Amino acid sequence: MPLLPCLKKEKSPGSLGKNIFQKHSPPVQQNYQALLEMCLKNKQLFTDESFPADISSIGTGAILKKLPRNVQWKRPHALHRTPVFYAANRKQLDLCQGLVGNCWFLAALQALTFHQDILAAVVPQNQSFERKYAGIFHFRFWHFGEWVDVVVDDRLPVNEAGELVFVSSVYKNVFWGALLEKAYAKLYGSYEDLQIGQVSEALVDFTGGVNIRIKLPAAPPDLWDILTRATYSRSLMCCQTQLGTTKVLKNGLVAGHAYTVTGIRKVTCQYGPENLVRLRNPWGKIEWNGDWSDSSYKWELLSPKEKILLRKKKEDGEFWMSLQDFKIHFVDVVICKLTPDLVSQEDGKKWMYSLKNGRWVKGSTAGGSLGFSKGMFWMNPQYWLNILASEDSRRNLGSCSVVISLMQKHSSKHRNRAPHLFIGFSLYKVARQQEEINQKLPPAFFTRHQPVNKRQVFLDEREVTCDFHLEPGVYVIVPSTLEPHQESEFILRVFSRKHVLREMGGNSSFILSKEIVDRYEGKIWEDFFTKHFEKNPEINAVQLQRILNNVSWRHFQSFRLSFSLDACQSILALLDLNASGTLSIQEFRVLWKRLLFYLEVFQKRDTSRSGKLDLVELRAAVQETGISLSNEVCNLMAIRYGDPDLKISFESFMCFMLRVEIMGEAFRNLTQDGKGIYLQESEWMMMTLYS
Repeated sequence: MPLLPCLKKEKSPGSLGKNIFQKHSPPVQQNYQALLEMCLKNKQLFTDESFPADISSIGTGAILKKLPRNVQWKRPHALHRTPVFYAANRKQLDLCQGLVGNCWFLAALQALTFHQDILAAVVPQNQSFERKYAGIFHFRFWHFGEWVDVVVDDRLPVNEAGELVFVSSVYKNVFWGALLEKAYAKLYGSYEDLQIGQVSEALVDFTGGVNIRIKLPAAPPDLWDILTRATYSRSLMCCQTQLGTTKVLKNGLVAGHAYTVTGIRKVTCQYGPENLVRLRNPWGKIEWNGDWSDSSYKWELLSPKEKILLRKKKEDGEFWMSLQDFKIHFVDVVICKLTPDLVSQEDGKKWMYSLKNGRWVKGSTAGGSLGFSKGMFWMNPQYWLNILASEDSRRNLGSCSVVISLMQKHSSKHRNRAPHLFIGFSLYKVARQQEEINQKLPPAFFTRHQPVNKRQVFLDEREVTCDFHLEPGVYVIVPSTLEPHQESEFILRVFSRKHVLREMGGNSSFILSKEIVDRYEGKIWEDFFTKHFEKNPEINAVQLQRILNNVSWRHFQSFRLSFSLDACQSILALLDLNASGTLSIQEFRVLWKRLLFYLEVFQKRDTSRSGKLDLVELRAAVQETGISLSNEVCNLMAIRYGDPDLKISFESFMCFMLRVEIMGEAFRNLTQDGKGIYLQESEWMMMTLYS
């Protein structure tokens, strides 16, 4: 999408040309629980008349030419003997794109599956094709400032062979992805309305978060650090390739296509370290064929264990590439965070969040940008923003991180029928005396003062986001369209450590702000990493034990956590892929993230608060992690890791679950048919003895 400076006139969508303001049409609200109970009472399957099983829900344009002959709508029970809504024990990346060109949507959806807590907010997990089944399902999306519940029936379009026309799962009996896509299509008008889009839009719709877009050709020097912080925090990452005339390039990448960033890894080669990025094509096939691809010679430069656990020889759409190639072959990477921590180096984890709905009305508040009409610019809505100094901003010498987001609402029920306007905003520093004046800034102010963001960016996208480092003080935000007289509703969002936001003018009012907290992040563990890894880039088992036993586990006080040297040696052996006998900060971050997750599961299932799990609690805890193990394996693990009463401490549970995860990943990477693997003797010894 083009980036337009405010003073440069470019062709942009014209005015809507209507004197009557067209408000955004909110989605139809249906009560899922009431409809479910009614269907169960009447012993009938739900039929959604508001999104019928016919061609009108698919679309009316070019998509019709792509459709197979004789499209039918069928429920999952007619497509598979044992349909499953969501399988927690399946590998996350099991969705494949259908006929709709919505790689942007699917790339974002696959990024969502790496965060089960965020996914559960979008995809309520207490739904199934067995218990209380009535052919009705529901999903939740963040829609222009509020979470909305979208209800659908489970009739899905299929071809003559009974194959899903749109999103499907690798596992033919899993249907959550297809039903979620249907709900998203309903939210935006039709399946055809998902044809074109930006991955940033879907990421926000799934989280209500804030996006950071990094242009890779001009990436900052600390790109790897940003990707690292994003990977080991609750962030969703996607990227896009450059548009081109050839669809599939010689290097295996698809032009003008969105990919999910599924991981990063610093590996140790014979010539030194190499930073790698792992990506997935939403098509579930067609992969990069350059360095570090599945068949690349580069894998021979790694240790056998590292190669086994990272390399996959499968045409499943997922592949590795070097950070350098990533910057060359991709246009940008979009990172969606629930809080703006990635753009801030401040300590602490509390953020303040304000949201205000507004609109540009022709003849009243649609003043356009300074570049088009200086005399009318003051007419735009104006928002007074007081940035307050916080205790957590001392490290930045008085500078506060502030993220401002402007989002336009489409006026049509159908997402793609009303083109986006070019939108942007200007930010001005004002004197504190202005605080007492309850009036909009006059035209003269804007002729005498320069905005803080001297080069305003106007985009014909749904959302424009900018981050600032501002001194405490009073500012004014002026959101506008590029040209005057253009009408639309909009949402203004402000994130900072501490601020006050209010609208200026006749309807002046303070805007309520709420505090948002991102779990597992902030000063405690960021300082933690810095303290222990600045002096020792690699730590051994003794140092690992010292670190884990010195942590202040403030949120987990029901029992005392303690790690033995033997347990730390086992953990190190499992995570030390390059067989160095030490853990790097990268490997420790992996451990830390898993440790917090396992600890939460352990506490939830330790109903007696004894600090140990019995066999029944152990099976429930394993199931809670999304891993499927037989009772025999659980019994064996209780004998191997438990005490004489077959009860397992958290220390043993941690070692047990790490081993299960890593061995499962090794099997998936090595198997050719999903049933078995072939190992050379050296590989077998490496996997069994050293881990």
